[in-house]
Amino acid sequence: MKLVIAITVGLRHKDLHQFSSLAPIIEQGSVSALTPPLPAVTCSTQAAFLTGKEATSHGIVGNGWFHRETREVRFWLQPRDLIETPTFIDRIRQQGLTVANLFWWFNMGSGADWSLTPRPEYPADGRKIPSVYGEPPELPVEMQRDLGRFPLFDFWGPRAGLPSTRWIIDSAISMIEQKDPDVLMVYLPHLDYNDQRYGADSPEGQLSRQQLDAELKRLLDASRSRGADSMVLSEYGVEDVTRVVFPNRRLAQSGDLQVQSTGHGDLLDVHRSRAFAVCDHQLAHVHISANADAAAVQDRLQRLEGVERVLSGEQLTEVGLGHRRAGDLVLLAEPGCWFAYPWWHDEARAPDYARTVDIHRKPGYDPAELFVDPALRWPALKIGWRLLQKKLGMRTLLDVISTDPSMVRGSHGRLPSRPELGPVVVRSWPHPEKSIHAVDVYDEILERLREGR
Repeated sequence: MKLVIAITVGLRHKDLHQFSSLAPIIEQGSVSALTPPLPAVTCSTQAAFLTGKEATSHGIVGNGWFHRETREVRFWLQPRDLIETPTFIDRIRQQGLTVANLFWWFNMGSGADWSLTPRPEYPADGRKIPSVYGEPPELPVEMQRDLGRFPLFDFWGPRAGLPSTRWIIDSAISMIEQKDPDVLMVYLPHLDYNDQRYGADSPEGQLSRQQLDAELKRLLDASRSRGADSMVLSEYGVEDVTRVVFPNRRLAQSGDLQVQSTGHGDLLDVHRSRAFAVCDHQLAHVHISANADAAAVQDRLQRLEGVERVLSGEQLTEVGLGHRRAGDLVLLAEPGCWFAYPWWHDEARAPDYARTVDIHRKPGYDPAELFVDPALRWPALKIGWRLLQKKLGMRTLLDVISTDPSMVRGSHGRLPSRPELGPVVVRSWPHPEKSIHAVDVYDEILERLREGR
């Protein structure tokens, strides 16, 4: 029995009636509400699916974290070895089955027979060329020859939208037709963009659901043609937000957060700071130095408007975050709120990367990268001029992103406020439970493959 496992980011239980592509699966199979881990973000939830464990065991405490060994905050790293426990890919390969992993995270060195994951090329002249990394090494070359270059700038940034999901679907269908893997893993990001920009129930969010439904139908039709089982699941549901919270500005105000003043802005100085926050949607990891007054830091942050809870000590283990990568404190946002990383008040001192799409340099997640700065009078003209400068070989920044994140209307990371607003799993086989946890997906996948042999 073959199996297709598709992550449809942002699909909520309440959305199912809008997906005609899922109706045949639901009719013959089953649906369960899914309780995500804390935080309910991409990397932590996918790690729970892959391992059947909490972050206390697998170590993926968010989309990024403070690396104590190098004293760097780094987001969106892709090596599989960052996961500290075995994955279902390891187990599947031990059974002699073949696996194709298309765009799930931690896909570099994942052990899959075939893999593709976004990985730009960075020539020495400063350019960023859209591309993908993959195994075997000829696969990304052949796939981009047949489908065109992966549309990286439609995968994230102000242009993020349907072309990236459509390319991934095309690559998945090609994989089915040419390689016919026993297990095909696919990641479809389309709902994530407008849900964060405008809210999941906005007209734009609803249009995204119609568009994803049409693309998902192509994938499911191709998988059914090979007699494959299907599992469609989501990592989280995006909920409406109206307030952005700045824990690092509070820590800078108290003198706990220190900066390095440079010619390109004030940079977070983790070596001199007594405390700083690594912000990741509706959760933030706060790291406190040995010479800091930890109780005072906790009190300041607990009193910050928009903070619901401050977790520490054994509380972190209780919520599944008892790992050395976690902060000394973990902040949870109130409903309707989310955490932004900026620490500066003077826009003239903002780091130069703050106005660019730069997911690896920023020490926190920045959904403002989904927008072109509305304060720009002629944004298309500025973007065109910057691109021309780059083509002429000039070193310049594509500085068109706002440093005001208040335009963001959707976020996630908290546990769902109501089950119908949370993630869901749909599969083409019966299942007795109406609600499961993300960690249960691991065992269910392996059990289904055993039953099909």
